[in-house]
Amino acid sequence: MSETITIDGKEIPFKAGQTIIEAATAAGVYIPHLCHKPGYKPHGSCKLCTVNVNGRRCSACTFPAATGQAILNKTQELEDNRRKITQMLFVEGNHFCPSCEKTGNCQLQGVAYYLAMKDNHFPHFFANRELDASHPDLLIDHNRCIFCNLCVRASQEKDGKNVFAISGRGINKRLIINSKTGLLKDSDIEVNDCAVQVCPTGAILEKRKGYSTPIGQRIYDTQQIDQVSLTQETVYE
Repeated sequence: MSETITIDGKEIPFKAGQTIIEAATAAGVYIPHLCHKPGYKPHGSCKLCTVNVNGRRCSACTFPAATGQAILNKTQELEDNRRKITQMLFVEGNHFCPSCEKTGNCQLQGVAYYLAMKDNHFPHFFANRELDASHPDLLIDHNRCIFCNLCVRASQEKDGKNVFAISGRGINKRLIINSKTGLLKDSDIEVNDCAVQVCPTGAILEKRKGYSTPIGQRIYDTQQIDQVSLTQETVYE
């Protein structure tokens, strides 16, 4: 007999070692997230997946599932908090969706649609961040980085490299390139690296590929992110 947790009153089976978000996704329950990805070590940086576990707030991507947990995921308070976090991510960077090559394929945008985010609410920071187009095949637009650490983890865990790191704290936080010049062209990154493919926004882009899929035919143009997530993330390493 399998062990179970409950999420919003629904009984969910889980396997030993699974986190709450892993058990939920396997059972077809979507918990909003940005920094989480199956096959990568949990990080808990974006806090979108925060749920209420027996009266205590926890990150679903890092908190292990355990028998007896009564979890609240889809409450008005949690959804409001997730919307505020998403709004802050938009104003802390420079996310202008209509002019972004990643529009329609951007997870941040997809989450904003899912949470019915109508405006940015908070004043814009208009951060002055650089664009690194030095690499022949890749570019980084630091304006769109949300510091999810996925590229850092992918480079280390999947590619066996150490191309990226996060430096600084708070408003001074930034993504850095581990090369002598600090430029992408002088790193050992390659276009097929997992670190290139894993970015949930338009921060890391492959050159000459931006509009190969027309707007209107992209992932989140036709499906909500919860449907896509539950289809793509049901298998965990």
